[in-house]
Amino acid sequence: MVSAQSELRPEGSESLAGQFRRIRSLSLELTAPLTTEDQVVQTLPEVSPTKWHLAHVTWFFEHFCLEQRLASYRPFDDRFHFLFNSYYQTLGKMQSRPQRGLLSRPTVEEIHRYRHYVDDAVISMLETHWEDPELAFLIALGLHHEQQHQELMLTDIKHVFFNNPMFPAYGRRAASTDSNTDLGFRAYPGGQFEIGAGEVDFCFDNETPRHTVLLQDYGLADRLVTNEEYRQFIEDRGYEDPAIWLADGWATIREQDWNRPLYWSDDCAREFTLGGWQDLELHAPVTHVSYYEADAFARWAGTRLPTEAEWEVAASKAPVQGNFLESGFLSPVPSNKNQRPSQMYGDAWEWTASPYDSYPGFKPLAGSLGEYNGKFMCNQMVVRGGSCVTQLEHIRASYRSFFYPHDRWQFLGFRLARDL
Repeated sequence: MVSAQSELRPEGSESLAGQFRRIRSLSLELTAPLTTEDQVVQTLPEVSPTKWHLAHVTWFFEHFCLEQRLASYRPFDDRFHFLFNSYYQTLGKMQSRPQRGLLSRPTVEEIHRYRHYVDDAVISMLETHWEDPELAFLIALGLHHEQQHQELMLTDIKHVFFNNPMFPAYGRRAASTDSNTDLGFRAYPGGQFEIGAGEVDFCFDNETPRHTVLLQDYGLADRLVTNEEYRQFIEDRGYEDPAIWLADGWATIREQDWNRPLYWSDDCAREFTLGGWQDLELHAPVTHVSYYEADAFARWAGTRLPTEAEWEVAASKAPVQGNFLESGFLSPVPSNKNQRPSQMYGDAWEWTASPYDSYPGFKPLAGSLGEYNGKFMCNQMVVRGGSCVTQLEHIRASYRSFFYPHDRWQFLGFRLARDL
């Protein structure tokens, strides 16, 4: 990871304490449409209750910034270390991930008090240690970590509401202006390129080190695959043709009885969104599909998925803009026909053909923070670009996220590629 900027900052820029207050406040703002009962439900092992997210990100600050660096600090409740540690095995035992929904206590109200207690302690610490670059780094890491969980809060509550027979809506979905064009491909010349994070204020360790890759000439679709195009794949019996599926993918769709994206209705005419059930927006990007489904579609279309290096080289030439959380849509929207290539950022995390692995020379962070990314570099696939519930300031061309190839509950879509 690259060090974050401390409070020694250019005049007029936001202070680290200001960032802390703003980002921490957003977590509570995102829960405003939810009832207390909404925040305690877990529908999948991958889906955590909202209140667990609120507590876990607070535990992160409490443990790594306060307990480990401030001798006078007293934890809010010693039992929370077991309840809200996520996967840091070097720090001791923890509540099983699939059983987070069994925790009726602490209550949502108690977790709010926990957040205020830790926030006050962090702000006080920043006032007296504002020149400490190591603390600045830990706070920045914690804030980016919280932004990841703010996205998870929305994707998780979507799954919770989808599994409720009342199909509640999180909030009204903003209307989008329909705009699209036929799918085209943009050519990118091969050669040697550098990918990975360069000199930036902050990045995660899995984005480093910057290194050279060799690419052949390739073409990349100028927008994401749409609902209409994916529905054509379904109508052409794509889910019934084993010739276009990876072996594990074919076994998965048979075992799980998949024949459409996760949130589509049986007749493929409607889609469940954070705004409730809506008519399928044909020109919007298809989402909530697994890597297996994206790969099968690409084979059916006579194309392939891009590698993460191909994606990053193309994305680094495009401005970081798009349909993010700030847009207010909370769903993917059709691409802008006047902007090509489009949707490189936002709308949907894009599956790549690259397994999640370390870059040459990668070194995880020292100590328990080394468990943040490095230990997951096995059996997962890289996704790029962010989604409609990612925050704009959180994403960059070098950002690497990762999911198991069967995962679908996230806003996962894809872009086609081909050899030239």
